[in-house]
Amino acid sequence: MQPTPILQFGTSRFLQAHADLFLSEAMKAGQKVGPITVVQSSGDPARAKRLGALAGSFPVRIEGLVDGARIQETIAVTSISRTLSTALDWDEVVRVFVEEAEIILSNTGDAGFAPQASDAGPKFEQSMSYPAKLKHLLHLRFSAGASPIQIMPMELIADNGNALKARVLELSTEDASEFRTYLEQDVIWVNSLVDRIVSQPLEPAGAVAEPYALWAIEDQPGLTLPCVHPSVTVVPTLAEIETLKLFVLNLGHTVLADRWLRRQGALDALVREAMEDADEVTHLRQVLQAEVRPAFVHAGQADAFDTYVDTTFERFSNPFLDHKIADIAQNHSQKVARRIEAMLLWATQQRDTSPKPVLAEIVARNLEAA
Repeated sequence: MQPTPILQFGTSRFLQAHADLFLSEAMKAGQKVGPITVVQSSGDPARAKRLGALAGSFPVRIEGLVDGARIQETIAVTSISRTLSTALDWDEVVRVFVEEAEIILSNTGDAGFAPQASDAGPKFEQSMSYPAKLKHLLHLRFSAGASPIQIMPMELIADNGNALKARVLELSTEDASEFRTYLEQDVIWVNSLVDRIVSQPLEPAGAVAEPYALWAIEDQPGLTLPCVHPSVTVVPTLAEIETLKLFVLNLGHTVLADRWLRRQGALDALVREAMEDADEVTHLRQVLQAEVRPAFVHAGQADAFDTYVDTTFERFSNPFLDHKIADIAQNHSQKVARRIEAMLLWATQQRDTSPKPVLAEIVARNLEAA
C-alpha cells in the first residue's frame, strides 16, 4: 500500500466534509499531498461500518448559497486509503505513526480530549484519552529515532495546538528530559481554527455541508501546509478570525435565540425562517451595525467585519439547512456571557464607548437572572 503521510484521528462527518475533502481536491489537482490513514480512536463498535466505508470513495453533498445563488453539488472524496482502529489495530497504528506519518490531524471532540483515569499508565490502554494515546505514539517515534512530526488538532478549543501540547507535556512529567525536550522543541504543534456547518451524515459514510468552509492555520517557523486549497489560509494570528466568528456569527445566533425565547417561539422555528422575516433581519442588522461594528472600526477591522457580516447572513439564509433556534438557545445564559458580555468588554478594550443598549439589556436580563 502507498505510504500515508497524513494520519487522522477521528471519523466525524465534519472531517469528511472538511480536511478530507480539501485533501481530495488537492490530490485531484495534482498536488503531492496525502493520502490519509484514518484512525478511529474511540473504539466504538457502532462506528465500525462508517470506518470501513471511508477508504476508497464517499460522497459529500454541498448545499447552500454562494453570492445569492443556490448551490447543490456532490463531490466524491477519495483521499483516504486506509482505516484503522486503536482498539483493534494498535500495532499497525504505531507502525504508520512511526514510519509513514508527517502530519497528524485530529478531531476527537470533547470526549476524546477528556482526561481518563488510565492516562497516567505506563503502557497504552484503549481507555486512554486521545492526548494520552498521542503521548505514547510520540514516545515510540522518538525512541525509533524518526524525524520530528507536525501535530494539527482541529478540535474547537482556543489555541488548540498549544492546549494539546500542554496536555501531552503534563502526561510526560515522569519521562526522560530528552523526550520532553523533543516535545518542546522538535515537534511542531499548530494552532488552527476550523469552520463549516456539516448538517447531517450520509450512510454509511459521507456528509451534507454548507458551501462556506474555513481552515485558518496560525503561522510559525517550520510550518507545513497539509495542502493548498481556497478554504485553507495561513494567518499571523488567529485572534482576528476568532473575534469575528465569536462576535458576529455566534453573537448573531444568540441575539436571534434571545428574541425567540422572549416571545416563546415555536419549538421547530429555524434560523433560515428568521432570515425570511423582515423584522428579524432588520433588528439583527441594526444590532450588528450600530452596536458591534464600532468596536471593529476601533480595532482596525471594519472591512473584515463588513465582509464577514455579508457571509454570515448568507450562511444563516441557507435554504437547505434546518438549524433549529431551540438548539442555539440551549445553555443561553452561558452563551450570553461568552458571546455578548465578552463582546462588550472587548469593545471597551478597543476604546469604543458608543452606546449598546440592546446588547447591554440582553446581558443584564440574562446574567442577573442567572
